[in-house]
Amino acid sequence: MSPLLQVLIVVQIAMGAFDTFYHHELTECLAWRPSQKGELKLHGARNLIYALVFAVLGWTEIHGLWAWLLIAALSVEIVVTLIDFVEEDATRRLPASERVTHTLLALNYGVICALLMPVLLGWAAQPIAILPVTRGLFSLLAAAATLGTIVTGLRDLAAARRLARIQPNDAAGLVAALRSRRTVLVTGATGFIGSRLVEALSAAGHHVIVLVRDPHKAEALRPPYTLITSLDQIAGDAAIDAIVNLAGEPIANGLWTNAKRKRIVDSRVQITSDVGRLIDGLKRRPSVLINGSAIGWYGLRSDEMLTETSTGTPCFSRTICEAWEAEARKAQGLRVVLLRIGLVMGSTGGLLQRLLTPFEYGMGGRIGSGAQWMSWIERDDLIRLIAHAIATPSLSGAVNATAPEPVRNRDFAKHLGHALHRPSFMPLPAAPLHLLLGAFAEELFLCGQRVLPRKALASGFHFRHETLDSALAAIVGGNTKLPVIPGEHRAVSAM
Repeated sequence: MSPLLQVLIVVQIAMGAFDTFYHHELTECLAWRPSQKGELKLHGARNLIYALVFAVLGWTEIHGLWAWLLIAALSVEIVVTLIDFVEEDATRRLPASERVTHTLLALNYGVICALLMPVLLGWAAQPIAILPVTRGLFSLLAAAATLGTIVTGLRDLAAARRLARIQPNDAAGLVAALRSRRTVLVTGATGFIGSRLVEALSAAGHHVIVLVRDPHKAEALRPPYTLITSLDQIAGDAAIDAIVNLAGEPIANGLWTNAKRKRIVDSRVQITSDVGRLIDGLKRRPSVLINGSAIGWYGLRSDEMLTETSTGTPCFSRTICEAWEAEARKAQGLRVVLLRIGLVMGSTGGLLQRLLTPFEYGMGGRIGSGAQWMSWIERDDLIRLIAHAIATPSLSGAVNATAPEPVRNRDFAKHLGHALHRPSFMPLPAAPLHLLLGAFAEELFLCGQRVLPRKALASGFHFRHETLDSALAAIVGGNTKLPVIPGEHRAVSAM
């Protein structure tokens, strides 16, 4: 093989590795999305074909029938890739970077095939034989690529089988507390929490109005819903029963530069101020505003058990939450619930999404000392709590949206490893996090709060997942049997 062909194959290996780990694993989390079972099967088959190609080209020269079989494998890979393109377009919206990467992979693969085919046809014309060869650095890279594609290929096939065991909860049942049809305005509707809330409300027959600044992002939402891009599009005589305000600049994306901090605070205050003006302009006010907040309101705490009556300590997370809650409290003439949300557990967003891949590959463990508390809530339980808050007139003010049993980070790592049947002995030291993230590391990873949902429990709310083991089992497919909650199977009646 020519040096140019070897370089192009190495480029294909590098682009494929980037696409697999950055897109498929880190950003899209395909291995945990039930809708992607078919795509994972195709990825698994294609990776195993690639493993064969890399092993053969890296360490052998094949003649006769063996060369024809490799030509057949390359042809099958093309067919699998074409089917994969159709499957991807039918089941998900690819980010722009992934589309560009796929285009470059297809172009490079075409050039590789054009240069490789004469070589393979020349080998095919010779008597059948498998000759061992070494091609220096290229052989070593091909061996590493072979091992990597075997591992990822088998993992994708196993993930496809696992997804068959992960049965999403009935979305409509999550808002069973709302026994009559409501009109609900949701801001932040395309986020990890908002998208599931919209799905649940729509599935249950409620009228959902979603505020989405970028209409293209709304394509991922489950219809039916009414889409608006500005609150000014809502007429003064509109009948809105409840508003759920979850919008704001993502906290965990990027470093906490001064500009980033300002956007985080300003985005939450601004949208909440806009919601307040909308409420003032409506002829009939909604009955309730459910406003997002976070347990960061309590500041960086140690082992102290925190309830809604606890005070807070200064830090940037508290600054965010104080400003957000203060703006929400300005709403007059309606009930205001301030949901102080903990770490939301789900496979397609939040902290758990970032941890699943390293833990599944056996590279997970505690963060820092592991002594910090993690106050968490399973995503569907959070949706149920939002519906409960809308339906419970006696519930107002701060409400902790966390499960009853917070855990220390070291115990969280053990539970997650157990749920995935993997070891969890590789800690992430605090020093690199401090170096890379500064205060961001302290507030989001190395310190925590031990928060209890006293008001939610006192108001009659029942968690489906009180323990982390229960939540993780449901999320990763270990157990889909849920406890029966009284009153959750009543149908929504028309107004």
